Amino acid sequence: MSDGPDFSLADVAREGLIEPSGAEPANHDGTGRVDLAFTIHSLAEGGAEVPPTQRGVRVPPGVTVFDAASWNGIAIDSTCGGHGTCHKCKIRVEGGQVPITRHDVRTFNSEQIAQGWRLGCLVQATRNLAVEVPPLTTRPKAATVGIGRQVILRPAVQKRYVELQEATLADQRTDLARLTDAIDDLELTADLHVLRRLSTVLREADFKVTAVIVDEDLIDVEPGDTSAHRYAIAFDLGTTTVVGTLLDVGTGTPLAVTSMLNKQQPFGGDVITRISATMMDKDTLGRLQEAAGATLAELAGQVCRQAGIDPAQVYEVAIAGNATMTALALGIDPEPLGVAPFVMTSAQPPSVLAAELGLTLHPRARAFFFPALGAYVGGDIVAGMLATGMDRDKRTRLFIDVGTNCEIVLSDGDTILSTAAPAGPAFEGGAIRCGMRAADGAIEVIKLDPTALGDEPAVTLGVIGDVEPRGLCGSGLVDAVAELVRVGLLDSSGRMVPDESAKEIAPALADRLAKIGEERVFLLHRPTPETEPAECVYLSQRDVRELQFAKAAISTGWTLLLEQLGLEHRDVQQVQLAGSFGSYLSTASAVRNGLVPKLTVLRIVAAGNVAGEGAKMALLSVRERAGARPLLE
Repeated sequence: MSDGPDFSLADVAREGLIEPSGAEPANHDGTGRVDLAFTIHSLAEGGAEVPPTQRGVRVPPGVTVFDAASWNGIAIDSTCGGHGTCHKCKIRVEGGQVPITRHDVRTFNSEQIAQGWRLGCLVQATRNLAVEVPPLTTRPKAATVGIGRQVILRPAVQKRYVELQEATLADQRTDLARLTDAIDDLELTADLHVLRRLSTVLREADFKVTAVIVDEDLIDVEPGDTSAHRYAIAFDLGTTTVVGTLLDVGTGTPLAVTSMLNKQQPFGGDVITRISATMMDKDTLGRLQEAAGATLAELAGQVCRQAGIDPAQVYEVAIAGNATMTALALGIDPEPLGVAPFVMTSAQPPSVLAAELGLTLHPRARAFFFPALGAYVGGDIVAGMLATGMDRDKRTRLFIDVGTNCEIVLSDGDTILSTAAPAGPAFEGGAIRCGMRAADGAIEVIKLDPTALGDEPAVTLGVIGDVEPRGLCGSGLVDAVAELVRVGLLDSSGRMVPDESAKEIAPALADRLAKIGEERVFLLHRPTPETEPAECVYLSQRDVRELQFAKAAISTGWTLLLEQLGLEHRDVQQVQLAGSFGSYLSTASAVRNGLVPKLTVLRIVAAGNVAGEGAKMALLSVRERAGARPLLE
């Protein structure tokens, strides 16, 4: 085999991503390994920074720092999955002796670049490097509750306390027969796990035991009377955020709830980039499955600790996720979901043991997954439809789950139609110049006063955590555009008006229009009057275009559904905005931007985390769980 030709990485880099600089990386022949020493910063649950951890990895030369981190379970923020478009994978290379790209120049100021700050997906490891990873926001602001319905409490998890007669020569029934005879209203089946424990537990407990039953499966026998302790966990397995709720299924009471960033995040901020990752590297499916399991397991541990509950007393979980998240959690190849004709492996995922997903609960705890309507209208939407009673209301209602992939459901009381719209990452802060997730420091509410005088504020900002603004989240983006349209600084095409017009239209705001390079921006937060525009939190002309693309996709979706049923916008009697983003979105801004039909705001309801509510209902009522299947039909 002959040696390959010498080459420079800059010559073969992806067009438009790498800009050759004066510091050319050393050529290499593709052999050997490069050592990367990561210093990983992280935050505690309260937001305080904890001591950093050190991690060394060895990778082939030429691999990007972002990929090297992802392959080894080191989370670096990203929404594009390492394709150089989101500008979020910020790292610091000690010494700074790596090439500078045009994307770095757009992301960092000159001082930060001199300190070694770069975008991790554009730094190729051609030699040993020491890399510092900033804290990742692991708990973005998320809706943990939503609109639900009252249900008749009849959970699949049951406990029956029985006091049995000991065996005698006159009564030589088997231990299992003795137990099942005492619970004669159910036709119980027992697996090997129960049989291995049954004889010992019966005799040690003096034949006074509690049978643990899921549906009609006998999954365990516990000594004494433990009938008051039966728990389950409802998960909303979102692409960005995962929410877990611990339930006492005996009373129907939620005991603890928490949320966290999906650990699959380093592989991309949307389902398409994660599907693409599995297509490019066959080992990625296993890593994504492990990341999903680790996320669910960590949430389960947290809610159990919050409530002081033994995880071994959690006997069932319900998971509501889109088709891709469900497939990845189960280790099913998602490639058919990402290419035409977009086919699912199965509309109804199988019931599996929670342990198979990586959860450390009761060894025989079951995991129930919601069925999906289609490749892009998944189980989370079915759970939301169940919670909001889309099949029980005769009104014309529109259900919109706003996110990277926006799912839309329309019901006229007799027929239910659904579709999905690729809204893109704008609502999660992706592809937005100063975009970020809904975490501390994110601007989420904006009010503009074009005629403010004296000490009156021309710009009023609502910031998550009441701290110094450091970025713009999705609801803030929608608010900013809606307010600029309202005061006249954005024209009907979405273009920022000229400076001369701005001084006449909104004199108190005109000085906030600036330029960064050749791009017009509106400064939302300027720490000091001397601060350069590039170092402020701002809305750019391109950001407005990104929101227009997302708005166009969503409004096209619900317009087509209305046309299918022969309805007009004014026929819609209620719009439900679901999901975390929908919960915090200003309804007035949503109407002004055209995200929803132009209705009175009283007809628009923030439904919250209805997918999580549907998962709770499935755990508390077998009747409601059975009702999920007819929604598909």
